[in-house]
Amino acid sequence: MKYLRLLTSAVALSAALASNAAHALDFKSVGAAPAILYDAPSEKGRRVFVAPRGMPVEVVLTYSDWSKVRDAAGTLSWVQSKALVAKRTVVVSVANAKIHASADEASPTVFSADKNVLLDMAEPATSGWVKVRHRDGQSGFVKASEVWGD
Repeated sequence: MKYLRLLTSAVALSAALASNAAHALDFKSVGAAPAILYDAPSEKGRRVFVAPRGMPVEVVLTYSDWSKVRDAAGTLSWVQSKALVAKRTVVVSVANAKIHASADEASPTVFSADKNVLLDMAEPATSGWVKVRHRDGQSGFVKASEVWGD
Protein backbone atom coordinates (compact mmCIF):
# COMPACT_ATOMS: atom_id res chain seq x y z
CA MET A 1 0.00 0.00 0.00
CA LYS A 2 2.80 2.41 0.92
CA TYR A 3 4.63 1.49 -2.32
CA LEU A 4 1.50 2.19 -4.37
CA ARG A 5 1.03 5.60 -2.74
CA LEU A 6 4.69 6.46 -3.39
CA LEU A 7 4.41 5.34 -7.02
CA THR A 8 1.21 7.37 -7.51
CA SER A 9 2.92 10.46 -6.05
CA ALA A 10 5.94 10.00 -8.31
CA VAL A 11 3.75 9.69 -11.40
CA ALA A 12 1.77 12.81 -10.45
CA LEU A 13 4.97 14.79 -9.85
CA SER A 14 6.42 13.66 -13.19
CA ALA A 15 3.26 14.71 -15.01
CA ALA A 16 3.29 18.12 -13.33
CA LEU A 17 6.93 18.72 -14.24
CA ALA A 18 6.36 17.63 -17.82
CA SER A 19 3.37 19.94 -18.06
CA ASN A 20 5.40 22.91 -16.81
CA ALA A 21 8.24 22.13 -19.21
CA ALA A 22 5.82 22.09 -22.12
CA HIS A 23 4.94 25.75 -21.62
CA ALA A 24 6.95 28.02 -23.89
CA LEU A 25 8.82 30.88 -22.32
CA ASP A 26 7.27 34.27 -23.03
CA PHE A 27 9.95 36.63 -24.31
CA LYS A 28 9.30 40.22 -25.31
CA SER A 29 11.45 43.27 -25.87
CA VAL A 30 11.49 46.79 -24.51
CA GLY A 31 9.76 49.05 -27.05
CA ALA A 32 11.01 52.12 -28.90
CA ALA A 33 11.68 54.08 -25.70
CA PRO A 34 13.76 53.00 -22.69
CA ALA A 35 11.67 51.53 -19.86
CA ILE A 36 12.02 52.00 -16.13
CA LEU A 37 12.19 48.75 -14.15
CA TYR A 38 10.84 48.81 -10.61
CA ASP A 39 11.08 46.58 -7.53
CA ALA A 40 7.26 46.48 -7.26
CA PRO A 41 4.30 46.73 -9.66
CA SER A 42 3.84 50.46 -9.05
CA GLU A 43 5.41 53.75 -10.10
CA LYS A 44 5.78 54.34 -6.35
CA GLY A 45 8.19 51.40 -6.20
CA ARG A 46 11.96 51.86 -6.18
CA ARG A 47 13.44 52.38 -9.63
CA VAL A 48 16.09 49.71 -10.11
CA PHE A 49 17.16 50.02 -13.73
CA VAL A 50 16.49 51.82 -17.00
CA ALA A 51 16.18 49.17 -19.70
CA PRO A 52 17.37 50.32 -23.13
CA ARG A 53 15.08 50.04 -26.13
CA GLY A 54 15.10 46.58 -27.67
CA MET A 55 16.37 44.81 -24.55
CA PRO A 56 14.94 41.27 -24.39
CA VAL A 57 13.08 40.21 -21.25
CA GLU A 58 11.30 37.06 -20.18
CA VAL A 59 7.79 37.80 -18.92
CA VAL A 60 7.31 35.74 -15.77
CA LEU A 61 3.99 37.15 -14.60
CA THR A 62 1.46 39.76 -15.67
CA TYR A 63 -0.48 41.62 -12.98
CA SER A 64 -2.93 44.31 -14.08
CA ASP A 65 -0.94 46.79 -16.21
CA TRP A 66 2.42 45.45 -15.00
CA SER A 67 4.71 42.61 -16.04
CA LYS A 68 7.25 40.89 -13.83
CA VAL A 69 10.27 40.26 -16.03
CA ARG A 70 13.62 38.50 -15.89
CA ASP A 71 16.60 40.00 -17.69
CA ALA A 72 19.66 38.26 -19.14
CA ALA A 73 21.42 38.43 -15.76
CA GLY A 74 18.49 36.65 -14.10
CA THR A 75 17.33 39.71 -12.18
CA LEU A 76 13.58 39.99 -11.58
CA SER A 77 11.84 43.36 -11.71
CA TRP A 78 8.57 44.99 -12.73
CA VAL A 79 7.82 47.06 -15.83
CA GLN A 80 4.67 48.62 -17.21
CA SER A 81 3.32 46.13 -19.76
CA LYS A 82 2.75 48.88 -22.32
CA ALA A 83 6.54 49.40 -22.47
CA LEU A 84 7.01 45.90 -23.96
CA VAL A 85 6.56 44.82 -27.56
CA ALA A 86 6.22 41.41 -29.18
CA LYS A 87 9.23 41.99 -31.47
CA ARG A 88 11.90 39.50 -30.44
CA THR A 89 15.52 40.36 -29.81
CA VAL A 90 18.39 38.42 -28.30
CA VAL A 91 21.55 39.51 -26.54
CA VAL A 92 24.90 37.82 -27.06
CA SER A 93 25.89 35.99 -23.87
CA VAL A 94 29.43 34.85 -24.81
CA ALA A 95 32.67 36.77 -25.41
CA ASN A 96 32.63 36.39 -29.20
CA ALA A 97 29.69 34.76 -30.97
CA LYS A 98 30.21 33.66 -34.56
CA ILE A 99 27.23 34.27 -36.84
CA HIS A 100 27.26 31.76 -39.69
CA ALA A 101 25.78 31.80 -43.20
CA SER A 102 23.66 28.74 -42.38
CA ALA A 103 22.69 26.74 -39.30
CA ASP A 104 25.90 24.74 -39.48
CA GLU A 105 29.15 25.34 -37.64
CA ALA A 106 31.09 24.40 -40.79
CA SER A 107 29.40 27.16 -42.82
CA PRO A 108 31.26 30.44 -43.40
CA THR A 109 31.21 33.07 -40.66
CA VAL A 110 29.24 36.12 -41.81
CA PHE A 111 30.20 38.28 -38.82
CA SER A 112 30.95 38.03 -35.13
CA ALA A 113 29.31 39.79 -32.22
CA ASP A 114 30.76 40.63 -28.82
CA LYS A 115 29.09 39.95 -25.49
CA ASN A 116 25.98 42.09 -24.81
CA VAL A 117 25.42 43.00 -28.46
CA LEU A 118 21.72 43.20 -29.26
CA LEU A 119 20.47 41.28 -32.32
CA ASP A 120 17.01 41.07 -33.85
CA MET A 121 15.58 37.57 -33.99
CA ALA A 122 14.71 36.91 -37.64
CA GLU A 123 13.40 33.38 -37.03
CA PRO A 124 12.77 31.35 -33.85
CA ALA A 125 15.34 28.80 -32.71
CA THR A 126 15.38 25.45 -34.48
CA SER A 127 17.86 22.63 -33.99
CA GLY A 128 19.96 24.74 -31.63
CA TRP A 129 20.36 27.71 -33.99
CA VAL A 130 18.69 31.14 -34.14
CA LYS A 131 18.52 33.26 -37.27
CA VAL A 132 19.49 36.81 -36.30
CA ARG A 133 19.93 40.20 -37.91
CA HIS A 134 22.30 42.96 -36.82
CA ARG A 135 21.07 46.56 -37.00
CA ASP A 136 23.52 47.21 -39.85
CA GLY A 137 21.63 44.67 -41.98
CA GLN A 138 23.90 41.62 -41.75
CA SER A 139 22.11 38.40 -40.92
CA GLY A 140 22.95 34.80 -40.23
CA PHE A 141 22.67 31.97 -37.74
CA VAL A 142 24.05 31.88 -34.21
CA LYS A 143 24.09 28.97 -31.77
CA ALA A 144 21.14 29.31 -29.40
CA SER A 145 23.50 28.60 -26.48
CA GLU A 146 25.44 31.81 -27.29
CA VAL A 147 22.50 34.21 -26.97
CA TRP A 148 19.82 34.98 -24.40
CA GLY A 149 16.22 35.78 -25.22
CA ASP A 150 15.26 32.96 -27.52
